[in-house]
Amino acid sequence: MTEFKDFDQQLLTQIKILLEKLDKKSENRKKLQNILKILKNQDNLQDKEGGYSEKFDQKKFDNQKYFNLKIKPLLDVLYTPEISENLLGIIYNLIEDKFAESLTINWHKWSENNVQLITYGDTIKDSKSSEKPLVTLANFLEDYLQDTITGVHILPFNPYSSDDGFAVIDYLQVDEKLGDWDDISAIALQFNLMIDLVINHVSRQHQWFKNFQEGKEPECNYFITVDPDTDLSSVVRPRSTPLLTKVETKTGEKYVWSTFSADQIDVNFANPDVLLEYIKIIIFYIELGIKYIRLDAVGFLWKKIGTTCIHLPETHTIIRLIREICQMLDPTIAIITETNVPNWENLSYFGNGNEAHMIYNFSLPPLLLNALIQGRSDHLKTWMMRMPPAPKGCAYFNFTASHDGIGLRPAEGLLREEEYQTLLTKMQEFGGKISYRQQPDGSESPYEINISWFSAMKGTMEGEDQWQIERFLCSQTIMLALEGIPAFYIHSLLATSNNEENVVKTGQNRAINRHKWDYQELKALLENPQSDQSIVLNKLSRLIKIRRQQPAFHPNATQYTLHPLNRALFTFWRQSSDRAQSIFCIHNLSKQRQNLILSQLNLIDTEKWFDLISHSAIENIHDKYTLQPYQCLWITNYRAYK
Repeated sequence: MTEFKDFDQQLLTQIKILLEKLDKKSENRKKLQNILKILKNQDNLQDKEGGYSEKFDQKKFDNQKYFNLKIKPLLDVLYTPEISENLLGIIYNLIEDKFAESLTINWHKWSENNVQLITYGDTIKDSKSSEKPLVTLANFLEDYLQDTITGVHILPFNPYSSDDGFAVIDYLQVDEKLGDWDDISAIALQFNLMIDLVINHVSRQHQWFKNFQEGKEPECNYFITVDPDTDLSSVVRPRSTPLLTKVETKTGEKYVWSTFSADQIDVNFANPDVLLEYIKIIIFYIELGIKYIRLDAVGFLWKKIGTTCIHLPETHTIIRLIREICQMLDPTIAIITETNVPNWENLSYFGNGNEAHMIYNFSLPPLLLNALIQGRSDHLKTWMMRMPPAPKGCAYFNFTASHDGIGLRPAEGLLREEEYQTLLTKMQEFGGKISYRQQPDGSESPYEINISWFSAMKGTMEGEDQWQIERFLCSQTIMLALEGIPAFYIHSLLATSNNEENVVKTGQNRAINRHKWDYQELKALLENPQSDQSIVLNKLSRLIKIRRQQPAFHPNATQYTLHPLNRALFTFWRQSSDRAQSIFCIHNLSKQRQNLILSQLNLIDTEKWFDLISHSAIENIHDKYTLQPYQCLWITNYRAYK
């Protein structure tokens, strides 16, 4: 037998004997064969007795060593030692030939250049064409946003049964009514693509659930069944629907866990086979060229009766596991968690810089909305001062509107009760709806405001007024300037108003902000310089292009809260990492003119100052500057925008 450098001959003999005894398809045999690979040196070696002939692969050796080091401790948290050991080998075999060329962490996943669009695949349809909506979307992006945004989040585009895509029937297919994978890939070639991994639940029409009902292996153990008499009062609920859903199975009536609706059945991650299913889905998506994976409703992932069943340690461990696997397959990919919860809970999903790369800044929409309704900056400033900088390699994902409503839980503890009630009342006056969730005692409390962000800007606590567009643009200018990556829901870029007809038609409050545009109608409006759609898109496109050129607007550039005496002003200071550029961001939150002495904001005489938005020089920082209603300034110490 050939001698192996630094190798224990007795161990080799034992491995050889075991290999002869084990079935060729045995997982243990595969593990032992992997051990042989690891033990061989870098020369071509041959075991004449056993017939082994393999060249040592240093790269594979390093990859497997890295994999074991990163993944094994995480699996040990989730499962028993025996399951963990077996699962480690299975996962490695799934990705063994898919490792990235370099496993070095990519610390440059984003820059000031990154701006994201959020849209459904069928938000825009062309009534004069037979083309699929994803093709129409690609045409719209090319016609109007090619030089404006850099990334596109296409909300769930898989076949689904309810909740506008968030009850997935098949993760590996594109809904044929929208288009196909070629259409998705075409958009991914032009923009950084974000897709949803609806990871907490599947549609009851999913094949997994059908097999569960039939009692087929392995899916018969993919879901969580609970005795309906079990005390589940401690479980945190995002809805007021029943937590358990009664279903018929081959073995009789069962009650399955359904956090969001009777059509969305929660999967059981305590079963390692479920974890493997989702790892396979992630691999499939990465091979399609996606750059961002959004983990929908991930906070509810792990269930443990007797707990709140939200933010459990196992949930955080699974996010770390997904992050590590993505790092091995493509270090440029970023994970973003969707956890619409109070701010201090949301921040936990950064972990120690080892969980989500990005988290949604869920507190921003309700606090910004309240600030513009009230005309003062108190709570925005308090919130900003409490917000820690994102950890290295992480970033906030800033937005004002989304396909869902304006979450109220993220504002818990940040707004006074009378302000909270005024906000709800005014939004209803402006055509909005209020959705509720169930509390542990059975009572209901407001969960979100359902309203188009453009309609929410109709007025203030004094009622509707003529400042809707200016107020709306002020809100978006603030969002663009904050630490983090800005994201625009398509209906914000298009100044879309409430669609109350959708609410009546669907019976769903969220439908108010999910309007479907006819492309021909939309183009006519965008070509009309007097339309709200044309005014808003043109002004926002200009602001976005300015923003993308400023190093001080890097998602991780320093941010300081400023404190002018005038509460109607919301001001902060951004500074580039090399400290070369400063931008003083000044926003009038009111419909009255407001005065400010710029030198009170740390602007200094030794620099020349320039407002990027008005494209004008600041002649004297000691003079009184008068801001018009909802006017914003981005005052910088050098002229980067031309």
